Amino acid sequence: MRERNTKSRILPLAALLAALSACTSTPNPIAEGIGFRENRFQEVSAMRQYRACRDEALELDRQARTSAAPARYLASARLIEKCEADVGPGGSGVGQEERFRAWALGVQNHLKGGDVTKARANLEALKAAFPAQDLYYPDGGSFTETMELLLGLRDKTAVGEFSTTNAPGPVKDELRRVRYWTRN
Repeated sequence: MRERNTKSRILPLAALLAALSACTSTPNPIAEGIGFRENRFQEVSAMRQYRACRDEALELDRQARTSAAPARYLASARLIEKCEADVGPGGSGVGQEERFRAWALGVQNHLKGGDVTKARANLEALKAAFPAQDLYYPDGGSFTETMELLLGLRDKTAVGEFSTTNAPGPVKDELRRVRYWTRN
């Protein structure tokens, strides 16, 4: 009887200890939910600010195309750089595709504005930030390879340089024409 009495006391005590240890070892779902919501709010806020900034840069780009003003192309490119810099760590993982497109437009606008050095630097930064991503023109030409060709980042001594590059035909033709008249 005494053994049974001891077991009846120990069993509820063991169950209570097991229940308490289970409660303390599991994380608080409410606290995790709040942390997730705060992080998500920061991402959404960062992307909202980025999109407003990017839209302003796109409007400058539209004005530059209308007026063919190099200064506006440069202003648009600089604003895109600022937008990207302002994203920060809170939104760096979201909106990858639209950020890539805007950054590519910034590279192109630096080239159109005449700042080839900055276009080269930004193209290299773009390739480092978004490895294995590219945009394609309607004719199938690669944005990255076309910009490398136009910015002089491709090996000029390579045989068939234009043949192996996925750039639009008119770009290749124009570069061949420039090369011919430079040499002859």
